[in-house]
Amino acid sequence: MKIAVASDDGKTLSMHFGRAKGFVIAEIENNEIKSINFVPNSDPCHEHGNCEHHGEHHSRGSKHQRILQILEGVDVVISGGMGAHIYEELKAAGKQVYVTDRTDVMESIKLFLEGKLTHIEELLH
Repeated sequence: MKIAVASDDGKTLSMHFGRAKGFVIAEIENNEIKSINFVPNSDPCHEHGNCEHHGEHHSRGSKHQRILQILEGVDVVISGGMGAHIYEELKAAGKQVYVTDRTDVMESIKLFLEGKLTHIEELLH
């Protein structure tokens, strides 16, 4: 299983999934973390002012296509905040999605593994 946590620094959860600088990807085997990598978010259109042709980007199928490609093979996604549209797209792609008030990446992963991570729907925007 792979868990992706939206983060700007690899330590704390990003409060905005699409604008996160990257994703901490944890590979899990037998409910234990086997490896952790930080994968940069290569979708610059989700940073304000970085995409001159934002409308064109959004008109080609899923407006989150790059992020969905980055997270291909990931089973669980965790973030501190997220737009409702990407939330629905991630769920449609078969991923478990958690938006939480936790701030620490490792704590969030451990709580998920223990079945104690709480999804807070009110943090969707």
